[in-house]
Amino acid sequence: MASQDWFEKDFYAVLGVKKDVSEAELKKAYRKLARQYHPDSNPGDAAAEARFKEISEAHSVLSDPAQRAEYDQVRAMGSGARFTAGGAPGGFDDVFGGMFGQGQRGGQRTAPGGFEDIFGGMFGNGRFGQTNGGFRGYGGPTKGRDQVATVGLEFMTAIQGDTVTLERPGGGKPLQVKIPAGVADGQKIRLRGKGEPSPDGGEAGDLVLTVQVRKHPVFERDGIHLRVDVPVTFVEAALGATIEVPTLGGAPVKLKVAPGTPSGRVLRVKGRGVTTNKGTGDLLATVQVAVPAHLSAEAQKHLQAFAAALPAENPRDELITRAQG
Repeated sequence: MASQDWFEKDFYAVLGVKKDVSEAELKKAYRKLARQYHPDSNPGDAAAEARFKEISEAHSVLSDPAQRAEYDQVRAMGSGARFTAGGAPGGFDDVFGGMFGQGQRGGQRTAPGGFEDIFGGMFGNGRFGQTNGGFRGYGGPTKGRDQVATVGLEFMTAIQGDTVTLERPGGGKPLQVKIPAGVADGQKIRLRGKGEPSPDGGEAGDLVLTVQVRKHPVFERDGIHLRVDVPVTFVEAALGATIEVPTLGGAPVKLKVAPGTPSGRVLRVKGRGVTTNKGTGDLLATVQVAVPAHLSAEAQKHLQAFAAALPAENPRDELITRAQG
């Protein structure tokens, strides 16, 4: 978003703070809203994702003293001030994404979306967004344009972290990028000074990577936890059993299934989730009772005898009563 759009944005209202908000109060308000609307907490919710981007954009400006002062000045001046627009997205060729974006010179700000430093936490010290200078003719050399790209990662690489090689366009020197352990799908990583050079001798722009994590055939990520569906037989669920559950990158672990365990019950394996700077999550195993698709005549006879031995009760009676109010 170009800086002229600041006239239409009340970043203080977006974060629910007063104009004289302190740095500590601003950070507290932002973290509360970011946790509430973060895509990891609202999977598939487009409205929450849009709100998160709006919150991140507001925080990226107000958390930087220089940007905040510039924003306040622009809002006070009215529509007479104009800034140079920011960069168009590019991408790296698919070793790990597309190639560096090429765009106009003289850029001022990156596109909004909650960018974070490669060594910063999701809600830690990584700053979101970055201006590339001030008014034209004011504030000294212009910062180079930021460049954006996408990096595709295997599920295991995203969980464990790794160093990947990104090829630059035109046969330039490849760029070695350290991917932190626990990086999430859709997360953005900012590489300081790895973007476009300044047109007038100033600081180079940044490179902003958007992470795309490929799905795993067995495991699914849930914040810092991992989830896996584990089928059990009807007999195991009814009588109880000790079963083996797979773990990501390790040997299976044994879990006890209590007698009478229903489908959907979650069994927890401590410390076998995702390790990030927030801590280490758990492996959440959801029990799925597997019903036989085919029964022999003898098995069907025994099952009918079993059904006849059960108490005459309907497990849906309470559901129907509650539905009728």
